[in-house]
Amino acid sequence: MTTDDEVVIERGALATLGERVRAAAPAHRYVIITDETVGALHGARAAASFGAARPDVLAIPPGEGSKTRERWAQVTDELLSRGHGRDTTVVALGGGVVGDLAGFVAATLMRGVPIVQVPTTLLAMIDAAIGGKTGVDTPTGKNLVGAFHRPACVIVDPGVLATLPIRELRSGLAEAIKHGVIADAGYFARTSADLPALLARQGPTSDAMTALIAGSIAIKSRVVAADEREHGRRKILNFGHTIGHAVEAASGYTLLHGEAVAVGMATECRLAELAGVAECGITAEVCAVLDGAGLPIGIPPTLAAGDLVARTHHDKKARAGSVEYALPVRIGAMAGEERGWSIPLPDAFVHDALA
Repeated sequence: MTTDDEVVIERGALATLGERVRAAAPAHRYVIITDETVGALHGARAAASFGAARPDVLAIPPGEGSKTRERWAQVTDELLSRGHGRDTTVVALGGGVVGDLAGFVAATLMRGVPIVQVPTTLLAMIDAAIGGKTGVDTPTGKNLVGAFHRPACVIVDPGVLATLPIRELRSGLAEAIKHGVIADAGYFARTSADLPALLARQGPTSDAMTALIAGSIAIKSRVVAADEREHGRRKILNFGHTIGHAVEAASGYTLLHGEAVAVGMATECRLAELAGVAECGITAEVCAVLDGAGLPIGIPPTLAAGDLVARTHHDKKARAGSVEYALPVRIGAMAGEERGWSIPLPDAFVHDALA
């Protein structure tokens, strides 16, 4: 199934990856950037699909710890030493870390070479690979150094989810739930109803999962198409992420991104109710679905509220000393259109929401 000119969703697409990449981003040379875990599972099959145009393969250590400026420098140096240049297409094969890092490499190598995103986690399929954001983390916070670099194509093979650990699957569901909250009440309700099927043994490769992936990609693509550089409506995609990024970093990345975003959504729903922005009861409604997906909704007891609030001030959404939040009015609708889709709130409100 093709959702638009740039995103292909098809079971078994990995077997014809080379053909698809050559059609979307023809080049003299190709390089697959992956991580060691994904490379062991899918790297050989992906590389073999290129036939005689067999690509180089670069595998980085898995995990958020690889999404750094140091790793970016190492990868770009390695590509340059192998002779890659403006006639190269980069293929990102992996989850969000690989997609963000490889995207930043492609955005900066020779001032920009094409990239094809091939996400292998649910979270990457429905969120990280869509929209052209790339970047790396810094000691101050997540994704603070990066660039917008739109992929030539995104190729989604739901079949690879058969090897995805259940915790990673749940993490991806957080972003699907977010998409329903910010833009589509019907999608939110369908996702909630489908959770038992999605989390069943055959759930990762089920028709319900393919429908969820297509639905989330359609929502995010619509939002990004209206505001590619995040000057306005695209900010609604940040729901759950201001607190979520703080929680994720404060945990030392022991929490997965989707787990931290789930905590962020629960907290920011409470924040929206406390600020009088959201309809009463939205927190309970969202938390019930997050809980049904097996996701956390409370701040881990080892994390201090004061530290989390301080970390929000280093977020990309901080402006003029205030932190701005993307907050819901109700399921399917966000507040703040008249303010550019983000609402500055005092830290006192955030402390109350965390409490």
